[in-house]
Amino acid sequence: MDTGPGVGEPAPDFCLTSDAFEPVTLSALRGRPVVLVFVPMAFSPTCEGEFCALRDDLDGLARLDACVLGVSVDSRWVLKAWGEQQRFGFPLLADFHPKGEVARRYGAYDEHKGYARRRTFVIDRDGIVRDVVASDQLKVARDLDAYRRALDRLARQGVAGSGG
Repeated sequence: MDTGPGVGEPAPDFCLTSDAFEPVTLSALRGRPVVLVFVPMAFSPTCEGEFCALRDDLDGLARLDACVLGVSVDSRWVLKAWGEQQRFGFPLLADFHPKGEVARRYGAYDEHKGYARRRTFVIDRDGIVRDVVASDQLKVARDLDAYRRALDRLARQGVAGSGG
C-alpha cells in the first residue's frame, strides 16, 4: 500500500549520499523541477534500461530545467560502480541506511521484497508533487514520455515557477 505524497502535496525532504559521495538534499534543489526516480536495484536489466533512457534524454529534460535524481536501496559503492559503467550523467542516491527510509516516506518501499518499487515523483520548483509515474511490475519500465508530459504541463501551467 502506497502512503507517500500525492499530487498537490509537499514532497518529503531528505538528504542522501550520491554516487559521487556527496550529500544531496531535496530542499536545496528548490527553484527547479526535480524528477525523483526510484528503482528496485542497480545493475538489473529493467532498472538499467530506464536509467539509460533517462541518460539518453538528459538534453530534452534539461531544456525543461529538470534535475533528475535516481534512488536505489543499494550502497553508494554499488551506485558508484554502476554510474561509472553506464555514465548516466545524473546523481544516483543511496537509500541504503537505514535501508529504504526515503522510499518509505514516498510510499515506494516494498517491505516484503526489501527494495523500492518503480515510482517517479515529478516535483515542481516549490517542492510540491505534481505527478506520479509508476509501474507495479518488477520487469516493466515506466514511460519516459510521461515524465516529459508532466514537465511540459508544469511549464505551461506556470506551476513550476516560484511565486507564480
